Amino acid sequence: MEANPGKTLPPGPAHTDGSVSHPQCAGEEDWVDSRTVYVGHREPPPGTEAYIPQRYPDNRIVSSKYTFWNFIPKNLFEQFRRIANFYFLIIFLVQLIIDTPTSPVTSGLPLFFVIMVTAIKQGYEDWLRHKADNAMNQCPVHCVQHGRLVRKQSRKLRVGDIVLVKEDETFPCDLIFLSSSRADGTCHVTTASLDGESSHKTHYAVQDTKGFHSEEDIDSLHATIECEQPQPDLYKFVGRINVYNDQNDPVVRPLGSENLLLRGATLKNTEKIFGVAIYTGMETKMALNYQSKSQKRSAVEKSMNTFLIVYLCILISKALVNTVLKYVWQSTPFQDEPWYNRKTEAERQRNLLLRAFTDFLAFMVLFNYIIPVSMYVTVEMQKLLGSYFIAWDGEMLDEGLGEGPLVNTSDLNEELGQVEYVFTDKTGTLTENNMEFKECCVEGRVCVPHAVCNGQALPDASAMDMVDASPGASGREREELFFRALCLCHTIQVKDDDEVDGPQKPRDSGKRSAYISSSPDEVALVEGIQRFGFTYLRLKDNYMELLNRDSDVERFELLEVLSFDSVRRRMSVIVKSATGEIYLFCKGADSSIFPRVIEGKVDQIRSRVERNAVEGLRTLCVAYKRLVPEEYEGICKLLQAAKVALQDRDKKLAEAYEQIETDLVLLGATAVEDRLQEKAADTIEALQKAGIKVWVLTGDKMETAAATCYACKLFRRNTQLLEVTTKRLEEQSLHDVLFELSKTVLRCSTSLTRDNFSGLSADMQDYGLIIDGASLSLIMKPREDGSSSNYRELFLDICRNCSAVLCCRMAPLQKAQIVKLIKFSKERPITLAIGDGANDVSMILEAHVGIGVIGREGRQAARNSDYAIPKFKHLKKMLLVHGHFYYIRISELVQYFFYKNICFIFPQFLYQFFCGFSQQTLYDTAYLTLYNISFTSLPILLYSLMEQHVAMDTLKRDPALYRDIAKNALLRWRAFIYWTLLGLFDALVFFFGAYFMFENTTVTSNGQVFGNWTFGTLVFTVMVFTVTLKLALDTHYWTWINHFVIWGSLLFYVVFSLLWGGVVWPFLSYQRMYYVFIQMLSSGPAWLAIILLVTVSLLPDVLKKVLCRQLWPSAIERVQTSRFVSGPPLGSHPLASL
Repeated sequence: MEANPGKTLPPGPAHTDGSVSHPQCAGEEDWVDSRTVYVGHREPPPGTEAYIPQRYPDNRIVSSKYTFWNFIPKNLFEQFRRIANFYFLIIFLVQLIIDTPTSPVTSGLPLFFVIMVTAIKQGYEDWLRHKADNAMNQCPVHCVQHGRLVRKQSRKLRVGDIVLVKEDETFPCDLIFLSSSRADGTCHVTTASLDGESSHKTHYAVQDTKGFHSEEDIDSLHATIECEQPQPDLYKFVGRINVYNDQNDPVVRPLGSENLLLRGATLKNTEKIFGVAIYTGMETKMALNYQSKSQKRSAVEKSMNTFLIVYLCILISKALVNTVLKYVWQSTPFQDEPWYNRKTEAERQRNLLLRAFTDFLAFMVLFNYIIPVSMYVTVEMQKLLGSYFIAWDGEMLDEGLGEGPLVNTSDLNEELGQVEYVFTDKTGTLTENNMEFKECCVEGRVCVPHAVCNGQALPDASAMDMVDASPGASGREREELFFRALCLCHTIQVKDDDEVDGPQKPRDSGKRSAYISSSPDEVALVEGIQRFGFTYLRLKDNYMELLNRDSDVERFELLEVLSFDSVRRRMSVIVKSATGEIYLFCKGADSSIFPRVIEGKVDQIRSRVERNAVEGLRTLCVAYKRLVPEEYEGICKLLQAAKVALQDRDKKLAEAYEQIETDLVLLGATAVEDRLQEKAADTIEALQKAGIKVWVLTGDKMETAAATCYACKLFRRNTQLLEVTTKRLEEQSLHDVLFELSKTVLRCSTSLTRDNFSGLSADMQDYGLIIDGASLSLIMKPREDGSSSNYRELFLDICRNCSAVLCCRMAPLQKAQIVKLIKFSKERPITLAIGDGANDVSMILEAHVGIGVIGREGRQAARNSDYAIPKFKHLKKMLLVHGHFYYIRISELVQYFFYKNICFIFPQFLYQFFCGFSQQTLYDTAYLTLYNISFTSLPILLYSLMEQHVAMDTLKRDPALYRDIAKNALLRWRAFIYWTLLGLFDALVFFFGAYFMFENTTVTSNGQVFGNWTFGTLVFTVMVFTVTLKLALDTHYWTWINHFVIWGSLLFYVVFSLLWGGVVWPFLSYQRMYYVFIQMLSSGPAWLAIILLVTVSLLPDVLKKVLCRQLWPSAIERVQTSRFVSGPPLGSHPLASL
């Protein structure tokens, strides 16, 4: 880190921690330009370095999408990017420009209604985002200027400002920690809104500035900071500070992530701190980790747009065929000029191409109803009204929170029925983030605490004997050493207070105190050991104090802390007792402790550890060794040399730790439970049975996350774990690791059949993959030969063949990148992300469906999600029941709308062959307008809101039914073509059935024949009855509402037609429908035609249903058949179950 100002800083030794250099590409680890920050905007002394003022953004945060000036053009542009809206706009303009068979109002009004409603909704949502941004940008902060405090708005902060932050305040930007009110120059911080962890983390002030406690002192500071340019990795920071004292040469100190206070984090248990702003506004790590909120579209909407294009092609083909045939027919002179309607000379002289083009557009408008705007209005209404069923679901109400599920967007309801991958956070989502000490195994004896009285374990609570019921003197000494090790080997801070913010539990001792730690495990262990008579009191003046079983205070001098890291997976402390003995106490994962042990009851302890791990408990082993003074002096020199290194500091420290933590004596092991949320395991099991792959993405360390995965049944006892971790990559290259894993998993997939959805069949080896953030960075990093996708594809192949994947040590943006990687893989699966903290917002926004858990860690996830639920267990019903119903309903709605409109318009197309291609309408204008709005709209809307083709309890009991609708099964091309052909068949029956039945026959009692309006009305009547009864045949869930709407809509059509044709309406310029409907109904053959043609139209669909159900039944159809054979109907109270 010897870079000069303006040059580049290397990424530094901590670069293997899963760093991401910028939001676009994870793992790109090129050197980045440095920035120089002048603390307090003071220039460096003359002759030291050049003063180069640099421009940085202010501290304004912007999450809104629109401004006042660009809202109308930008919103209209986005809305008309939708194919349907653009199409209806073109049709409306055509109707305005040329003389068409129908009025422009029929297309214009519905279009503008949809555009206005959507614009108002999106404008309101963006106004709320503006409001939230303004509240954040205008909150007051305190800065030091000219030796005094100045209050200013947050948005006016600049890089280089010295900021004062008080207890429980949130840091307004990314700060370098200069000093604090604590004498040791530390502060405690919670980062729940950043990485989801509610535990306290300790940060350290710069060594040379931690003594500046007043505004005057801090204002006298003369320093510059060199650091890397902004990048989103929360766990990485590389920089240095040059402090100018009286002498010419500055004091140079390295800066790391422990000196950096991030925007969004909160100061806890520290009165105040001073810090200098280095990243502001949209350059802060929090802002860089937030994805922009883009509009999500469901798979059903994409299918609708595709079908729309197909029908648009059909429409153009129809108009083209009719236009060509019209001019072929007119090629014979005077063919289209009957004696009563001769053309004028001006009409004959018109340009042929212009006439043909005008006719083509007129045919387009005539057949335009094949793609009705009412379908999009109905879909919007169905989504909006249907979303209330989630909010009203009493089973998804959480009594503790007093809250139920929230629906933030109704556009993705049906997507809940198409999910193939679930990406879930761990802490606070799968678990309650509430650790509880369960047991410890000391020298082979298993100790289970049951009760505590004044800090002392009761006699019946001391132990459960396993190997040695009554330990001898050496056993008793080892046991006490074990408890002392747990009291001393940690980084816990103690605060004596009545109200404390950190992880705490009341202790039954004289005064109430709380333990504060970055790890909830440590708190649980120290509190658990109290039950055996050892109480950790405090760390004061570098001495750790504890209360032993005899109520005596023991003092140990803390000499060194060998801090925990995810590669070593252990931590150690070196302490000196009052008698002068020096101990090294070490605790860590069993895999990192056992190989270093030379003495102790290894076999008994190992068997207990393995048993606890299988039960999903978090286990730690404890060991120690005595150090002689000469040995300790050697350790001091080794550690000091590593600590002062500016280059590769982490690597040198790791090597020193490896040398020190050897030849240990095993004392025992502990087991801590991170309580799973209620029914989390049951939910994951149900999702896997439904064919959904579940991935856990967490910022936690590997062992912790893996234990949780076992507890929630994501990994099972027979699961073979595959690792792509930093530790393994130190031994093998990434290329070798990936190819080795690929061979392992693909060997099985070639020999056995693999289920595409569930991942693994029952008789296969079950694989689980564990990957950490640093390894993911390397996989995502473009290779030197430019083949950036090779490792990604290999990684994806491995993941596809694993039943579950655990990604640990993930930065928030890396979570989003994992989701994006799967989302854009070749299968293009539908993804769902669920989390409870602000660190999950990026992946929630990236996934097709984002779900926030309304938890303890703030509401950022719930606010930015598409849906919010109180507990993880509610995901089961949301997907398997609500998602299933939503998809079934809307897929029927879409297919039915296209079906009924091809039934509607194809007879109009056929009619042109019988009217000289004159653009004469087959149906009256009232029928054209009301067909989609009134006569056939309500039945399908009610169906799409209330249909339950299978009982709700059956869907919950049999998750495998979810697979029947996977991969957009009901909107595939095969189903679409069937519905289209069915519509064409029915249209042919309507038209030609009516045509041939009445071609040369007398149909009324007085010998009159039907005219063209009567013919059109007959075709229309048969059509309305057929499409309505077709929906009745598809309905499985009959209620009084369905009966009322279906039979009521048919009755409404009859009553309307009687009134429309039975009264002379004075406001109409024509009376062509007068008495037409009544005359038709007075004819016996007309009644026969209606009954016969409706029956013939419905027959093929009925036959197809019966044959398919008998010969090739789906899982859902088998359930339906068994229900009708053996069970009662679904129920008589539909709304209660919804």
